Amino acid sequence: MQISTIQAGNTEAQSFQGQNVVIIGGSSGIGLATARQAKDAGANLFLISRNPQRLRDAAEAIGGATQIVADIAAPQPTIFTGINRIDHLLITAGTVHLQPLKDQSEADLSKVISERLIGPLLAIKAALPHLHSASSITMTSGQFATRPAAIGAVVAAAVSAVESIVRALAIELSPMRINAVSPGWVDTPLLDGLMGEAKRQVLEQTASALPSRNIGRPEDIAQAILFLMANRFVTGEVLHVDGGGRLV
Repeated sequence: MQISTIQAGNTEAQSFQGQNVVIIGGSSGIGLATARQAKDAGANLFLISRNPQRLRDAAEAIGGATQIVADIAAPQPTIFTGINRIDHLLITAGTVHLQPLKDQSEADLSKVISERLIGPLLAIKAALPHLHSASSITMTSGQFATRPAAIGAVVAAAVSAVESIVRALAIELSPMRINAVSPGWVDTPLLDGLMGEAKRQVLEQTASALPSRNIGRPEDIAQAILFLMANRFVTGEVLHVDGGGRLV
């Protein structure tokens, strides 16, 4: 499907008018910010999350969206039933589990791999009958792929695998496009659970060490995702949006 453009003041903005955008993990953070921007650009939104209440709240916050309750760790083959065409698929759900390997159980390891790797692959497989040659798929990796944390081995492995997946599937699924966005430090609700009351102090210290001198917002990553969705000449790429975090 042809991507047109609309004029917004003195800048050119992408238009997704009438296109079906499906977001797995669209009830909060980066997924929700992407849903809002895509909705503003005219897209028909389909949000998928395992939390029904958060899903309802997200759909209401962006002014309406089709809601699908499903778990990315074990997506069913029928997850996309009722969506006749998927123009753009975004997969941004997944656990960040930071703990020394010696303290992690097999269940801990499996949860990260299921949510970050196996689940997304099964979701893409289930989406194939609904995708077309001009469709795009966007995955999320993360800065741990290039700058792993001492207690994040399994997360580093999973997001590194995502980056390999997009390169391989860009060839296998051609001319369909598949890319990944790799966020750095982004102020999302996910960090609330990881850091609790220390979050603000940690983010301020982190920002001071970044070349950009600021922490990312979900909206910053959403802009990058929409670029990957819209640009028909980008495939098999990993777009780093990290404030220069890979450099320091």
